[in-house]
Amino acid sequence: MHGEKLIRVTKLLLDVMFYSGIAVIATLPFSLRYAGAHYSRAFQEYYILMLVIFAASGVSGTAIIGELRKMMRTVIQKNCFVYENVKSLEVMGITSAVIVLLFFIKCFFLPTPATFIVVLTFFIAGLFSKVLSFVFREAVRCKEENDLTI
Repeated sequence: MHGEKLIRVTKLLLDVMFYSGIAVIATLPFSLRYAGAHYSRAFQEYYILMLVIFAASGVSGTAIIGELRKMMRTVIQKNCFVYENVKSLEVMGITSAVIVLLFFIKCFFLPTPATFIVVLTFFIAGLFSKVLSFVFREAVRCKEENDLTI
């Protein structure tokens, strides 16, 4: 019972994050201009570069959340060990690597402690996603083998 409530709350949180991410990406040109005017001139100076980096990172982050939402559907259906989840984990690993690359590039133009934290966080997330994809692939193989056993 407690687990099902956690699953529902997590799914709701992922849904909110997914649609909020879309809204943030859509308003990014305006919010970045605002940040350049009121926070740091560097955002004005590197506006196009920052727009590209943040937009591509936003799309990548939203894609990761989309993959998590797909995986959550299999959790709700109580059918987690499927190849679709292996594929989702692989996509999340690659997408995390894209975010690492984008923010690594940002380090050369506008280095901040937060930028380095983002690089480290998504590097670790990408590695974990890749390792988990191997674990899930093996679990799916074992599950399918077990399903064939009488």
